Amino acid sequence: MPIKAYKLYFISLFATVFGLFSCENSNDVQPNLRSKIDYSKLTATTPYKQLFVDAKGDTTVDFTSGNTRLRMFMALNYYMGSAVRDNKALDANLMKAMYTNSASSFTDISSLGVIAKDLNSSAFQLRNITASSKSNTEAEAARARIDALFLDMATISNSVGNTASKGAAGKLGTYLVDAKGIETAQIIQKSLIGALQIDYINNVLLNTGLNANNYVVVEGKKYSALEHNWDEAYALLTLNPIYLAGSTDATRGTSESFLGSYIWEYNKANYANFHLAFLKGRAAIVNNDMTELKKQAAFIRSESEKAIASAAVGYLAKWKTSTTDAARAHAIGEGLGFIYSLRYCNYYNIDAKFSDDILNALINSTNGFWDLTNDKINAASEVISTKFKL
Repeated sequence: MPIKAYKLYFISLFATVFGLFSCENSNDVQPNLRSKIDYSKLTATTPYKQLFVDAKGDTTVDFTSGNTRLRMFMALNYYMGSAVRDNKALDANLMKAMYTNSASSFTDISSLGVIAKDLNSSAFQLRNITASSKSNTEAEAARARIDALFLDMATISNSVGNTASKGAAGKLGTYLVDAKGIETAQIIQKSLIGALQIDYINNVLLNTGLNANNYVVVEGKKYSALEHNWDEAYALLTLNPIYLAGSTDATRGTSESFLGSYIWEYNKANYANFHLAFLKGRAAIVNNDMTELKKQAAFIRSESEKAIASAAVGYLAKWKTSTTDAARAHAIGEGLGFIYSLRYCNYYNIDAKFSDDILNALINSTNGFWDLTNDKINAASEVISTKFKL
Protein backbone atom coordinates (compact mmCIF):
# COMPACT_ATOMS: atom_id res chain seq x y z
CA MET A 1 0.00 0.00 0.00
CA PRO A 2 1.48 3.41 -0.90
CA ILE A 3 2.64 5.63 1.97
CA LYS A 4 -0.07 8.18 1.21
CA ALA A 5 -2.71 5.44 1.45
CA TYR A 6 -1.31 4.28 4.83
CA LYS A 7 -1.58 7.84 6.13
CA LEU A 8 -5.19 8.13 5.00
CA TYR A 9 -6.02 4.76 6.57
CA PHE A 10 -4.63 5.66 9.99
CA ILE A 11 -6.27 9.09 9.92
CA SER A 12 -9.59 7.40 9.20
CA LEU A 13 -9.03 4.78 11.91
CA PHE A 14 -8.12 7.46 14.48
CA ALA A 15 -11.21 9.47 13.62
CA THR A 16 -13.43 6.41 14.02
CA VAL A 17 -11.94 5.44 17.41
CA PHE A 18 -12.07 9.05 18.66
CA GLY A 19 -15.67 9.29 17.55
CA LEU A 20 -16.56 6.14 19.48
CA PHE A 21 -14.96 7.45 22.67
CA SER A 22 -16.61 10.82 22.18
CA CYS A 23 -20.04 9.23 21.86
CA GLU A 24 -19.42 7.04 24.89
CA ASN A 25 -18.32 10.00 27.01
CA SER A 26 -21.22 12.16 25.90
CA ASN A 27 -23.61 9.44 27.04
CA ASP A 28 -21.97 9.44 30.50
CA VAL A 29 -22.57 13.18 30.99
CA GLN A 30 -26.22 13.46 31.87
CA PRO A 31 -28.02 16.78 31.50
CA ASN A 32 -29.35 18.75 34.44
CA LEU A 33 -33.01 18.23 35.30
CA ARG A 34 -33.55 21.95 35.81
CA SER A 35 -32.35 25.31 34.59
CA LYS A 36 -29.52 26.57 36.79
CA ILE A 37 -30.27 28.96 39.65
CA ASP A 38 -28.17 32.04 40.30
CA TYR A 39 -27.06 31.84 43.93
CA SER A 40 -27.27 35.63 44.20
CA LYS A 41 -31.06 35.37 43.89
CA LEU A 42 -31.21 33.59 47.24
CA THR A 43 -31.64 35.65 50.39
CA ALA A 44 -32.44 34.93 54.02
CA THR A 45 -36.04 36.00 53.31
CA THR A 46 -36.64 33.82 50.25
CA PRO A 47 -39.42 31.30 50.98
CA TYR A 48 -38.04 27.79 50.63
CA LYS A 49 -40.29 26.68 47.77
CA GLN A 50 -40.16 29.87 45.71
CA LEU A 51 -37.42 29.05 43.20
CA PHE A 52 -37.50 25.27 43.10
CA VAL A 53 -39.87 24.50 40.22
CA ASP A 54 -39.83 22.34 37.11
CA ALA A 55 -40.12 23.43 33.46
CA LYS A 56 -43.90 23.69 33.83
CA GLY A 57 -43.62 25.92 36.87
CA ASP A 58 -44.77 23.20 39.28
CA THR A 59 -43.01 22.97 42.63
CA THR A 60 -40.45 20.20 42.99
CA VAL A 61 -40.60 20.45 46.79
CA ASP A 62 -42.68 18.02 48.87
CA PHE A 63 -42.58 18.54 52.65
CA THR A 64 -45.12 15.82 53.45
CA SER A 65 -42.82 13.19 54.97
CA GLY A 66 -40.71 15.59 57.05
CA ASN A 67 -43.57 17.78 58.26
CA THR A 68 -45.75 14.76 59.07
CA ARG A 69 -43.05 13.26 61.25
CA LEU A 70 -42.38 16.60 62.93
CA ARG A 71 -46.08 16.91 63.79
CA MET A 72 -46.05 13.34 65.13
CA PHE A 73 -43.18 14.31 67.42
CA MET A 74 -45.14 17.39 68.52
CA ALA A 75 -48.25 15.33 69.20
CA LEU A 76 -46.34 12.72 71.21
CA ASN A 77 -44.67 15.43 73.27
CA TYR A 78 -48.03 17.13 73.85
CA TYR A 79 -49.53 13.89 75.13
CA MET A 80 -46.63 13.38 77.57
CA GLY A 81 -47.22 16.89 78.87
CA SER A 82 -50.80 16.02 79.74
CA ALA A 83 -49.63 14.17 82.85
CA VAL A 84 -48.93 17.50 84.54
CA ARG A 85 -51.17 19.73 82.40
CA ASP A 86 -54.29 17.61 82.92
CA ASN A 87 -53.25 15.78 86.09
CA LYS A 88 -53.73 12.38 84.42
CA ALA A 89 -52.10 8.99 84.22
CA LEU A 90 -50.52 8.18 80.86
CA ASP A 91 -50.83 5.03 78.74
CA ALA A 92 -47.50 3.49 77.71
CA ASN A 93 -49.13 1.52 74.91
CA LEU A 94 -50.63 4.69 73.46
CA MET A 95 -47.23 6.38 73.43
CA LYS A 96 -45.73 3.34 71.71
CA ALA A 97 -48.55 3.41 69.16
CA MET A 98 -47.91 7.08 68.45
CA TYR A 99 -44.21 6.29 68.05
CA THR A 100 -45.01 3.61 65.44
CA ASN A 101 -48.09 5.36 63.98
CA SER A 102 -50.38 2.42 64.67
CA ALA A 103 -53.92 1.90 65.97
CA SER A 104 -55.05 5.40 64.85
CA SER A 105 -53.37 6.76 67.97
CA PHE A 106 -53.26 10.47 67.09
CA THR A 107 -55.98 12.97 67.99
CA ASP A 108 -56.55 16.53 66.79
CA ILE A 109 -54.54 19.22 68.59
CA SER A 110 -55.78 22.56 67.26
CA SER A 111 -53.19 24.62 69.13
CA LEU A 112 -50.41 22.78 67.28
CA GLY A 113 -52.14 22.47 63.92
CA VAL A 114 -52.17 18.67 64.29
CA ILE A 115 -54.90 16.99 62.24
CA ALA A 116 -55.29 13.42 63.42
CA LYS A 117 -56.51 11.90 60.14
CA ASP A 118 -53.49 13.26 58.28
CA LEU A 119 -51.12 11.55 60.71
CA ASN A 120 -53.05 8.33 61.25
CA SER A 121 -53.55 7.72 57.53
CA SER A 122 -49.96 8.44 56.56
CA ALA A 123 -47.33 5.81 55.86
CA PHE A 124 -44.78 7.56 58.08
CA GLN A 125 -43.67 6.90 61.64
CA LEU A 126 -41.01 8.02 64.09
CA ARG A 127 -39.66 4.69 65.28
CA ASN A 128 -38.24 3.43 61.99
CA ILE A 129 -36.05 6.49 61.45
CA THR A 130 -34.78 6.66 65.04
CA ALA A 131 -31.02 6.03 65.08
CA SER A 132 -31.28 4.93 61.46
CA SER A 133 -27.66 5.77 60.63
CA LYS A 134 -26.51 3.13 63.12
CA SER A 135 -26.19 -0.63 62.72
CA ASN A 136 -29.39 -2.62 63.03
CA THR A 137 -28.39 -3.75 66.51
CA GLU A 138 -27.59 -0.23 67.73
CA ALA A 139 -30.69 1.24 66.13
CA GLU A 140 -32.99 -1.31 67.68
CA ALA A 141 -31.38 -0.79 71.08
CA ALA A 142 -32.03 2.97 70.81
CA ARG A 143 -35.66 2.34 69.82
CA ALA A 144 -36.16 -0.17 72.63
CA ARG A 145 -34.77 2.41 75.06
CA ILE A 146 -37.45 4.89 73.96
CA ASP A 147 -40.11 2.19 74.39
CA ALA A 148 -38.84 1.54 77.90
CA LEU A 149 -38.91 5.26 78.70
CA PHE A 150 -42.58 5.35 77.67
CA LEU A 151 -43.26 2.68 80.28
CA ASP A 152 -41.31 4.69 82.86
CA MET A 153 -43.26 7.80 81.93
CA ALA A 154 -46.56 6.01 82.36
CA THR A 155 -45.50 4.59 85.73
CA ILE A 156 -44.31 7.97 87.02
CA SER A 157 -47.52 9.66 85.87
CA ASN A 158 -49.40 7.64 88.50
CA SER A 159 -47.57 9.72 91.10
CA VAL A 160 -48.59 13.08 89.66
CA GLY A 161 -50.60 13.84 92.79
CA ASN A 162 -47.60 13.33 95.08
CA THR A 163 -44.73 15.60 96.01
CA ALA A 164 -41.41 14.13 94.91
CA SER A 165 -38.61 13.51 97.35
CA LYS A 166 -35.45 11.43 97.50
CA GLY A 167 -36.52 7.91 96.56
CA ALA A 168 -40.12 8.89 95.74
CA ALA A 169 -41.60 9.89 92.37
CA GLY A 170 -43.95 12.85 92.09
CA LYS A 171 -44.00 16.53 91.28
CA LEU A 172 -41.31 19.06 92.09
CA GLY A 173 -43.07 22.35 91.46
CA THR A 174 -44.70 21.79 88.05
CA TYR A 175 -42.25 19.08 86.96
CA LEU A 176 -42.94 15.34 87.21
CA VAL A 177 -39.86 13.33 88.21
CA ASP A 178 -39.03 9.72 89.02
CA ALA A 179 -37.68 8.36 92.30
CA LYS A 180 -34.17 9.55 91.39
CA GLY A 181 -35.40 13.06 90.61
CA ILE A 182 -35.16 12.68 86.82
CA GLU A 183 -37.78 14.36 84.60
CA THR A 184 -38.45 11.50 82.19
CA ALA A 185 -40.49 13.58 79.74
CA GLN A 186 -37.42 15.74 79.11
CA ILE A 187 -35.21 12.68 78.67
CA ILE A 188 -37.57 11.36 75.98
CA GLN A 189 -37.93 14.68 74.18
CA LYS A 190 -34.22 15.51 74.11
CA SER A 191 -33.26 11.94 73.27
CA LEU A 192 -35.49 12.14 70.19
CA ILE A 193 -33.96 15.47 69.18
CA GLY A 194 -30.72 13.52 68.87
CA ALA A 195 -31.80 10.05 67.80
CA LEU A 196 -34.53 11.29 65.45
CA GLN A 197 -33.71 14.79 64.19
CA ILE A 198 -29.93 15.06 64.43
CA ASP A 199 -29.37 11.49 63.29
CA TYR A 200 -31.86 11.40 60.42
CA ILE A 201 -31.27 14.94 59.17
CA ASN A 202 -27.51 15.12 59.61
CA ASN A 203 -26.25 11.57 59.35
CA VAL A 204 -28.68 10.20 56.80
CA LEU A 205 -30.33 12.84 54.60
CA LEU A 206 -27.45 15.34 54.56
CA ASN A 207 -24.65 12.79 54.60
CA THR A 208 -25.14 9.42 52.92
CA GLY A 209 -28.31 10.84 51.37
CA LEU A 210 -26.22 13.20 49.25
CA ASN A 211 -25.30 10.23 47.06
CA ALA A 212 -28.90 9.90 45.83
CA ASN A 213 -29.74 10.17 42.12
CA ASN A 214 -30.22 13.67 40.78
CA TYR A 215 -30.65 13.00 37.05
CA VAL A 216 -34.07 11.39 36.94
CA VAL A 217 -37.39 12.25 38.54
CA VAL A 218 -38.72 9.71 41.05
CA GLU A 219 -41.54 7.78 39.41
CA GLY A 220 -44.87 9.49 39.95
CA LYS A 221 -43.23 12.54 41.56
CA LYS A 222 -41.83 15.88 40.42
CA TYR A 223 -38.51 15.68 42.26
CA SER A 224 -35.29 13.71 42.09
CA ALA A 225 -34.26 11.50 45.01
CA LEU A 226 -31.53 13.96 45.99
CA GLU A 227 -33.89 16.93 45.85
CA HIS A 228 -36.31 15.10 48.12
CA ASN A 229 -33.65 14.13 50.66
CA TRP A 230 -32.69 17.77 51.09
CA ASP A 231 -36.33 18.92 51.28
CA GLU A 232 -37.16 16.24 53.85
CA ALA A 233 -34.30 17.44 56.04
CA TYR A 234 -35.68 20.98 56.02
CA ALA A 235 -39.22 19.72 56.67
CA LEU A 236 -38.16 17.67 59.69
CA LEU A 237 -36.56 20.79 61.16
CA THR A 238 -39.36 23.33 60.68
CA LEU A 239 -42.95 23.79 59.52
CA ASN A 240 -42.23 27.32 58.31
CA PRO A 241 -41.49 28.49 54.73
CA ILE A 242 -38.74 30.71 56.12
CA TYR A 243 -36.94 29.14 59.05
CA LEU A 244 -36.59 31.60 61.96
CA ALA A 245 -37.92 34.50 59.85
CA GLY A 246 -37.69 37.81 61.68
CA SER A 247 -35.68 36.40 64.56
CA THR A 248 -33.24 38.44 66.60
CA ASP A 249 -30.94 37.30 69.37
CA ALA A 250 -33.57 38.42 71.87
CA THR A 251 -36.72 37.19 70.10
CA ARG A 252 -37.47 34.07 68.07
CA GLY A 253 -39.52 35.26 65.12
CA THR A 254 -41.32 32.01 64.26
CA SER A 255 -42.92 29.17 66.15
CA GLU A 256 -40.36 26.36 66.15
CA SER A 257 -40.15 23.06 67.99
CA PHE A 258 -37.36 20.86 69.30
CA LEU A 259 -34.11 21.14 67.30
CA GLY A 260 -35.50 24.08 65.33
CA SER A 261 -35.97 26.04 68.53
CA TYR A 262 -32.69 25.07 70.21
CA ILE A 263 -30.61 26.12 67.21
CA TRP A 264 -31.93 29.65 67.77
CA GLU A 265 -31.48 29.50 71.54
CA TYR A 266 -28.03 27.93 71.68
CA ASN A 267 -26.27 28.94 68.47
CA LYS A 268 -26.59 32.71 68.46
CA ALA A 269 -23.57 33.04 66.19
CA ASN A 270 -25.10 31.15 63.28
CA TYR A 271 -28.86 30.56 63.65
CA ALA A 272 -29.54 33.38 61.16
CA ASN A 273 -27.51 31.56 58.48
CA PHE A 274 -29.42 28.27 58.54
CA HIS A 275 -32.23 29.20 56.17
CA LEU A 276 -29.85 30.53 53.53
CA ALA A 277 -27.69 27.42 53.92
CA PHE A 278 -30.71 25.24 53.15
CA LEU A 279 -31.56 27.41 50.13
CA LYS A 280 -28.01 27.37 48.78
CA GLY A 281 -27.76 23.62 49.24
CA ARG A 282 -31.03 23.08 47.40
CA ALA A 283 -29.93 25.41 44.59
CA ALA A 284 -26.65 23.50 44.41
CA ILE A 285 -28.64 20.32 43.81
CA VAL A 286 -30.44 22.03 40.93
CA ASN A 287 -27.06 23.16 39.57
CA ASN A 288 -25.39 19.77 40.18
CA ASP A 289 -22.77 21.67 42.16
CA MET A 290 -21.52 19.05 44.61
CA THR A 291 -18.86 21.32 46.07
CA GLU A 292 -21.42 23.90 47.17
CA LEU A 293 -23.85 21.18 48.27
CA LYS A 294 -21.31 19.54 50.56
CA LYS A 295 -20.26 22.93 51.93
CA GLN A 296 -23.81 23.80 52.98
CA ALA A 297 -24.46 20.30 54.36
CA ALA A 298 -21.31 20.57 56.46
CA PHE A 299 -22.45 23.93 57.84
CA ILE A 300 -25.90 22.63 58.81
CA ARG A 301 -24.50 19.48 60.37
CA SER A 302 -21.70 21.10 62.34
CA GLU A 303 -23.70 24.07 63.60
CA SER A 304 -26.76 22.06 64.63
CA GLU A 305 -24.53 19.63 66.53
CA LYS A 306 -22.81 22.55 68.20
CA ALA A 307 -26.24 23.88 69.22
CA ILE A 308 -27.20 20.74 71.14
CA ALA A 309 -23.75 20.54 72.76
CA SER A 310 -24.17 24.15 73.86
CA ALA A 311 -27.65 23.29 75.13
CA ALA A 312 -26.22 20.46 77.22
CA VAL A 313 -23.65 22.78 78.77
CA GLY A 314 -26.25 25.53 79.16
CA TYR A 315 -28.62 23.33 81.15
CA LEU A 316 -25.80 22.07 83.34
CA ALA A 317 -25.07 25.71 84.11
CA LYS A 318 -28.74 26.31 84.93
CA TRP A 319 -28.56 23.52 87.50
CA LYS A 320 -25.85 25.53 89.26
CA THR A 321 -27.66 28.87 89.11
CA SER A 322 -31.16 27.62 89.95
CA THR A 323 -32.40 28.28 93.47
CA THR A 324 -35.04 25.55 93.93
CA ASP A 325 -35.06 21.78 93.65
CA ALA A 326 -37.80 22.06 91.02
CA ALA A 327 -35.74 24.33 88.78
CA ARG A 328 -32.62 22.24 89.28
CA ALA A 329 -34.46 19.01 88.44
CA HIS A 330 -35.89 20.55 85.28
CA ALA A 331 -32.48 21.84 84.21
CA ILE A 332 -30.72 18.52 84.74
CA GLY A 333 -33.51 16.62 82.98
CA GLU A 334 -33.01 18.70 79.83
CA GLY A 335 -29.25 18.54 80.17
CA LEU A 336 -29.17 14.75 80.53
CA GLY A 337 -31.35 14.32 77.45
CA PHE A 338 -29.03 16.48 75.39
CA ILE A 339 -25.96 14.67 76.72
CA TYR A 340 -27.47 11.37 75.58
CA SER A 341 -28.10 12.90 72.15
CA LEU A 342 -24.46 13.88 71.70
CA ARG A 343 -23.79 10.29 70.56
CA TYR A 344 -25.47 11.21 67.27
CA CYS A 345 -23.09 14.08 66.57
CA ASN A 346 -21.18 12.23 63.85
CA TYR A 347 -19.72 15.41 62.38
CA TYR A 348 -17.83 15.87 65.65
CA ASN A 349 -17.01 12.14 65.81
CA ILE A 350 -18.90 11.56 69.05
CA ASP A 351 -19.77 8.00 70.04
CA ALA A 352 -22.05 6.36 72.61
CA LYS A 353 -19.19 5.91 75.08
CA PHE A 354 -18.58 9.65 75.18
CA SER A 355 -22.22 10.26 76.16
CA ASP A 356 -22.48 7.31 78.53
CA ASP A 357 -19.31 8.18 80.42
CA ILE A 358 -20.65 11.67 81.14
CA LEU A 359 -24.10 10.39 82.10
CA ASN A 360 -22.71 7.73 84.42
CA ALA A 361 -20.45 10.23 86.18
CA LEU A 362 -23.42 12.54 86.73
CA ILE A 363 -26.29 10.30 87.83
CA ASN A 364 -25.17 6.68 88.12
CA SER A 365 -25.58 6.78 91.86
CA THR A 366 -28.21 5.63 94.32
CA ASN A 367 -30.16 8.86 94.32
CA GLY A 368 -29.31 10.35 90.91
CA PHE A 369 -30.36 14.00 90.84
CA TRP A 370 -30.28 14.24 94.62
CA ASP A 371 -26.58 13.26 94.65
CA LEU A 372 -25.41 15.89 92.16
CA THR A 373 -22.60 18.27 93.14
CA ASN A 374 -20.92 21.27 91.58
CA ASP A 375 -17.84 19.13 90.93
CA LYS A 376 -19.85 16.59 88.91
CA ILE A 377 -21.53 19.36 86.90
CA ASN A 378 -18.25 21.19 86.25
CA ALA A 379 -16.50 18.02 85.08
CA ALA A 380 -19.28 17.21 82.62
CA SER A 381 -19.35 20.76 81.27
CA GLU A 382 -15.59 20.78 80.77
CA VAL A 383 -15.55 17.53 78.80
CA ILE A 384 -18.33 18.68 76.45
CA SER A 385 -16.95 22.19 75.99
CA THR A 386 -13.51 20.86 75.15
CA LYS A 387 -14.76 18.30 72.63
CA PHE A 388 -16.97 20.80 70.79
CA LYS A 389 -14.61 23.76 71.22
CA LEU A 390 -17.38 25.83 72.82
